[in-house]
Amino acid sequence: MSIILPIAQRGEDILKLIAAPVADTEFSSTWLEELAKALKTTMLERNGVGIAAPQVYISKRVIIVASRSNPRYPDAPEMDAITMVNPEIIEQSLQTVLGEEGCLSVPDERGQVARAEQITVQFFSLNGQKVIQTFHGFPARIVQHEIDHLNGVLFVERI
Repeated sequence: MSIILPIAQRGEDILKLIAAPVADTEFSSTWLEELAKALKTTMLERNGVGIAAPQVYISKRVIIVASRSNPRYPDAPEMDAITMVNPEIIEQSLQTVLGEEGCLSVPDERGQVARAEQITVQFFSLNGQKVIQTFHGFPARIVQHEIDHLNGVLFVERI
């Protein structure tokens, strides 16, 4: 059983930093795998659809994206959780869509945020394998929201 980590809240400095990349030597490490497990457990426990390492006080470029229906997002499409290390948006559609967002670090506040409708992301798996994947709709929104966390940006700054 993995541990549930505390979530940094709006105003805390960790959420304003640009997170450090995961180094080549850290891929396949026990600590990176344990971090991914704890992130996922924490996200599921809090009914999140995504989470970024800075939200649990770890300033590293690691996110999990896991769209699924839950009490906070009843209409979210189902997808398997994807752990992304050092994610980077390499392409995005010019078309944007407004959609409601919330955040585990900004509880009880939601807002309409414009995001690219479709994005292509390059990232690495926990063992360092390069992946390029395209997302659209709600999962694309989650990826953009979580990558914002890696760059010290909260969704409320985009409203």
